[in-house]
Amino acid sequence: MIVLLLAAEVATPSPTETRFEACVSLTESDPIKALTEAGAWRLVGGGVLARQCEGLAYAAQQRWLPAATVFEQAARDAERAQDGRAARLWVQAGNAALAGGDAAKARTFLDAAIASGQLEDAEAGEAYLDRARALVALNDAKAARTYLDAALKLVPADPLAWLLSATLARRTGNLARAQTDIAEAARLAPDEASVALEAGNIAVLSGADGAARTAWQAAVAVAPQSPAGQAAAASLKQLDATPLPK
Repeated sequence: MIVLLLAAEVATPSPTETRFEACVSLTESDPIKALTEAGAWRLVGGGVLARQCEGLAYAAQQRWLPAATVFEQAARDAERAQDGRAARLWVQAGNAALAGGDAAKARTFLDAAIASGQLEDAEAGEAYLDRARALVALNDAKAARTYLDAALKLVPADPLAWLLSATLARRTGNLARAQTDIAEAARLAPDEASVALEAGNIAVLSGADGAARTAWQAAVAVAPQSPAGQAAAASLKQLDATPLPK
């Protein structure tokens, strides 16, 4: 009985953790109110967790660059406090910067996350994947390939990793690698429109127009209003408009 009571006592969240959880929950239901709550909390000493909630509130409003700035501030505060949260906050800053179109800043933030040595296994793999995304945006395909391959070893069940690997292989002219990787992405995410779109892109470059048509039709069927579905519909129209060879 004493052991059970002690376990329950240890499991009880602190007031700070409870306030953080409530703030994070608020970002999902009312991100503007959450931003106000996080700011007020920060002014009375909320520290790293208050800043993190502030960043999440900005992200929930798709205000990506303010989110990146706040996550960066939180990461620096966590480094000074040596509380173990810095690496994850750098990753959040990197993702926000990527979403906001600042790939150079994203790379810097993700470098800090990786260099911290705090990320292991899947977390490290996802950070490598995010860094590869930043490198692709910066037109550094060679370095992106290095980080993608490292990510695939750590998160082999992530279909996004295989999709990005296939896309990079296609863009660099390695169609054999592209075909292998997109097949794995499709196995892991058979109903993902972006995977079907890329499968069609690879197939048409490989001279397999029928397979391309099937893949693009699948993308349209799964998510007709999504960017991937709309791109697939445009590719189908282009394919239909291409004259047959005489």
